[in-house]
Amino acid sequence: MKAIRGVLLTCDSAVKQILLTMNEKGSFIIEDLDDNHLVIKADEEYRVRRELEAELEKNTYSLE
Repeated sequence: MKAIRGVLLTCDSAVKQILLTMNEKGSFIIEDLDDNHLVIKADEEYRVRRELEAELEKNTYSLE
């Protein structure tokens, strides 16, 4: 048995779907708990948050 350090993420279902898609490129999800919670590898947290922020920025529209 091998222990892996994880981080619990709480998110809405739309963000969770983005994370599941991102996970297909680089595996970082340890456990999919329910509709709003995921456990990801602790050493991948910063990278995942950065990539998620960039992905959400692509989907944000401004009036400028």
